[in-house]
Amino acid sequence: MLKVILKTTLTLLIIIVAVSETLSAQEDIKKKVDSLFVIASSGSVLYQDLVEPAKDSLAALGAPAVPYLIDKFITRSARERWAIIHVLQRIGSPAVPYLTAALNRPDGEVVSRVCWALGDIKDTSSVQPLIEVSRHERWQVRDEAIGALGKIGDRRAAAAVTEALNDTIAQVRKSAAVASGNLMVAGNIRKLTSLLGDEFYGVRMTAMEALLKMDTVDVISALQDSINSPKALLGNLACRVLGRYATDEALEILLEQTYSTDPDRRAHAAVAIILADPEDNCCFRRIFYEQEQDRLVRLKMASALKAASHVP
Repeated sequence: MLKVILKTTLTLLIIIVAVSETLSAQEDIKKKVDSLFVIASSGSVLYQDLVEPAKDSLAALGAPAVPYLIDKFITRSARERWAIIHVLQRIGSPAVPYLTAALNRPDGEVVSRVCWALGDIKDTSSVQPLIEVSRHERWQVRDEAIGALGKIGDRRAAAAVTEALNDTIAQVRKSAAVASGNLMVAGNIRKLTSLLGDEFYGVRMTAMEALLKMDTVDVISALQDSINSPKALLGNLACRVLGRYATDEALEILLEQTYSTDPDRRAHAAVAIILADPEDNCCFRRIFYEQEQDRLVRLKMASALKAASHVP
């Protein structure tokens, strides 16, 4: 009986010592993180030569430092947020398990910043956890999650990205448009085309750039079907996309638009043709320039001609 008691007592002592050493080690890491972070996030000229070495030293602590860095995401300082991101980038994949676990935190602001960090690390093991938070009630989390999925570029995220194109928040739609282009989601061509008429400028521009990454034939077909949409913005930006392609099919569609009853549409079409064919190899310029009577349209065309010929 005495042997059993002694054995049990010894085991408890070993456990207590081990736990004490673990806590001591954790406290030591926390102190190092806190100390180095003051310098790593400093904007003072006194520490400007020490900022990057401090970030490297934090990164050298590796994965054990990550939980303490995540805790600092509550900061209101942009400089401190960037410092955390830079260190997590340098730690890389070993930080991912801690970051994905942090996606379950109740603080949406911290979760959005964790998504940002995961997008910069670009480890594919974070794809599924990011998909799971892509429907988060906080739009900033949805925005960062979709943006991160686009940066990682894993096709498993295609469905989540497609869904986000219909988000009620413009910033989320913008991130989804960028992600669609990065993932080359061909099924989103028609939706991206419709987003050329979005009320938010950022969505329209990112949708245009995403379309330019897609299959040319499919995009031109979608633009041809949509260019006469009641949304003037959609048709005008469609002209710009067609001008960027500068194929025979694209120029033919643009030429048709130079006969539009809307002078603004004629201007967009004419400018797109000029920039697509600056040497006027197709001889379109003389035709629509001579037929145009609207002075403002002619002025825009003259400006495009000047730009095309690289005249200061």
